[in-house]
Order: sequence, then structure tokens, then C-alpha cells
Amino acid sequence: METTALAGIRSNPSFTSLVKRRSRFVALLTAGTLVPYYTFIFIAGFNPQWLAGKVFNGSMVNVGWLAGVVLIVGVWLLTGLYVLRANREFDDLTAQILAGVKK
Repeated sequence: METTALAGIRSNPSFTSLVKRRSRFVALLTAGTLVPYYTFIFIAGFNPQWLAGKVFNGSMVNVGWLAGVVLIVGVWLLTGLYVLRANREFDDLTAQILAGVKK
């Protein structure tokens, strides 16, 4: 793209709004991924007996395995949430911004 086109995009209020909304959303998803992960690691380091406990009496599955599965599935869901919002909202805003530059 030409320098003038880039300047036009950056000066567009919709672009500023898009960057803020997307950055805020990504920060929330990042926190939603890292906080549980580091909590799991913290517990594994300081209280591994809790993770070794059984989910319920007579179960062969321990809390650590269940927590690991929940972490993995949770990250998949958060990734899907990002893709869904990007396809529905962020891509439309990007198309509108680019259409305004081409005029």
C-alpha cells in the first residue's frame, strides 16, 4: 500500500476503534489462558498432593488430569471464540475501513 493509504487508514476513527477493541479482547483472552495455566503450575509446584487427589471416591482419575483436560479444552474454546468474533466483527470493520480508503 502507498504511504498515503496507510496514513488514511491510521487516521480513520474506525481503525482506532478496531485496534482498541481487538487489543482489549485479545488481552482478556490472554489472561483467560495464562491465569489458569500459571495457577495450575503454581499448585503443581506448591501443593502437588491436591492434584494427585482423586476426583471422587473410587475414581481412577485424579484432579491433575481433569484440570489438564479442562485447561486444554478451555484454550480451544477461547481460540474458537476469538475466531468467531474475528470473522463476525473484526473482519467486517476491516473491510469497511479498507472500503473507505479505496474511495
